[in-house]
Amino acid sequence: MSNPFVQIRRDLHQIPELGFQEFKTQKYLLSYIESLPKERLEVRKWETGLFVKVHGLNPRKIIGYRADIDGLPIKEETELPFHSTHAEQMHACGHDFHMSIGLGVLTHIVHHPIQDDMLFIFQPAEEGPGGAEPMLKSREMEEWKPDMIIALHIAPEYPVGTIATREGLLFANTSELFIDLVGKGGHAAYPHQTNDMVIAACSLVSQLQTVISRNIDPLDSAVITIGKITGGTVQNVIAEKARLEGTIRTLSVDSMKKVKNRIESIVQGIATGYECEVKIDYGSMYHQVYNDHSLTREFMNYVEEQSLVRVIECKEAMTGEDFGYMLEKIPGFMFWLGVESEFGLHHSKLNPNEDAIEKAIMLLTAYLNYKGN
Repeated sequence: MSNPFVQIRRDLHQIPELGFQEFKTQKYLLSYIESLPKERLEVRKWETGLFVKVHGLNPRKIIGYRADIDGLPIKEETELPFHSTHAEQMHACGHDFHMSIGLGVLTHIVHHPIQDDMLFIFQPAEEGPGGAEPMLKSREMEEWKPDMIIALHIAPEYPVGTIATREGLLFANTSELFIDLVGKGGHAAYPHQTNDMVIAACSLVSQLQTVISRNIDPLDSAVITIGKITGGTVQNVIAEKARLEGTIRTLSVDSMKKVKNRIESIVQGIATGYECEVKIDYGSMYHQVYNDHSLTREFMNYVEEQSLVRVIECKEAMTGEDFGYMLEKIPGFMFWLGVESEFGLHHSKLNPNEDAIEKAIMLLTAYLNYKGN
């Protein structure tokens, strides 16, 4: 293992932390960054994240690079020698890769500065409740706002040496969905004296599935997934409360509005039909990731011409990413980085191929030298 950024990835993999709790992660990042030459470096903390500016030789603009830093509430099952040391937490979305690649690019730019300034953004809370939107509103971003911005996301389905992206829409609009139902509990032997929220919840789940099949244009795309249902306390007591937890994904803002309007109508019907209280909470909502057409095409053409890696023009995905908030305000793009893992994103056995780290650092440093000189 000659690449030092592979070891950095392994170190970070062992200390995954949830959104806005990335204290060890921030400390680790700071410790490494402080070991670099300081002549052109300016570092500022923001919550549990970091802004790191590298002053260029003759700056005309600021180029931004964003790496997210949080983990997920997932129990790791990889049996790697450097597995997570934090119970029930894991870097199951590759943010350890994103950080190590970011540090690799930062290191190169510090030692081989380009003409333009660069702003490295180590962003907390991508998995929730969302760090990009409040980071955009920060004093640091107001002062150092990039003229363009780049990010990547690992892709287990692509081989190492391949990237994938597209002009325009890359990732969907997303919203969390929480629905609480409250009725009347009681003894299982006397259902006529109760108001069973397990029954109401089951009916609601079935009705929610009709929103996509009957209210969204078949040529459009949208998803409602209910990933968790809780209700009741014990097998012989009728449930007074139930809760649904899920997600909404759409390829357009208008479809998101339509889906939510239909959910609210269905919920009103459940409240009336089952004589219960129903409350909806949409939780965190992420804006679509929309790649700037000209910058994305320029990047794809450059990579192809230089034969740095294989470039695939992919389809849009229902994946959610709060980098979309940054792209709403700053032109730029995101791309998939092939890491060829048998297990996918958010899986407890995700094990990306570490050879992708060096490939990504090489690709990005070459492109930034081209773009920033």
